[in-house]
Amino acid sequence: MNKFFLGFLAALLIMGGFWFFSDKKDNQEELNANSALIQQQIQNVGKLIVTEGYYSQVYSYKNSQKLFLSLVSADKKALIIAKAKATVEYDLRKLETNVDSDSKKVTITKIPEPVVNIYPEFEYYDVTQDYLNQFEADDYNKIKTSITDQFRTKIEASDLKKDANERLMSELLNIFILTKSLGWTLEYNEVIIENPEQMKNLTK
Repeated sequence: MNKFFLGFLAALLIMGGFWFFSDKKDNQEELNANSALIQQQIQNVGKLIVTEGYYSQVYSYKNSQKLFLSLVSADKKALIIAKAKATVEYDLRKLETNVDSDSKKVTITKIPEPVVNIYPEFEYYDVTQDYLNQFEADDYNKIKTSITDQFRTKIEASDLKKDANERLMSELLNIFILTKSLGWTLEYNEVIIENPEQMKNLTK
């Protein structure tokens, strides 16, 4: 009887041990699978987001020089039609994250800053210049720099950067949705992201 009881107990221990290690292996395999799925989603997000805008403006340029003890004025002027293509870029290939399988947590450690690029084009009309004050390369460079700076100010005041940020958030939202569905947590700046509304404030 004792032999039967000992044998039965040994069988239970063996089966229990097998179940424990088998279950632990299944859980680990599921954890590894989820971790790999999250890593894949992060890689899919890692791309260049480009938001484009187009602007145009008419400018007038005039320069006067006083010559011969200010007795003579030499003028040059031009009408410039300026057009510009502007882009706001988020290079999400520079997004930095940390995936912690043990605590089932994804931490966004760095979101790249937006880069504003401006590609201006200039057409000159009604160009007039006196013999003693003619257009030179330095004049065109000053015009280009001044107009580009004005375009940049206009872009900063427009919705282009806001639109680019919304596109950024829609990409990062994919990470949040996946982590949430798998029972993981998403963290940024030591704050746990609980809902999509919080995503809108990640880069503000």
